[in-house]
Amino acid sequence: MRLHVDKAADALYLRLDDSKIIESDEVAPGVILDYNDQNEVVGIEMLNLSKRAPNMKTTALEFESV
Repeated sequence: MRLHVDKAADALYLRLDDSKIIESDEVAPGVILDYNDQNEVVGIEMLNLSKRAPNMKTTALEFESV
């Protein structure tokens, strides 16, 4: 799993695995899901990140496992 924050594009991308992306679908304004050939979600992109989370510090993202 990889998390990428592109400050210039104002976007966050979470890649769940390395399988080939076959299709993408915008499921809500600025939220795009990427699917593999088995119709599983393998990537999640959020655009306009600064508007969605104006107080988020991208240099201090936390990982939590429960």
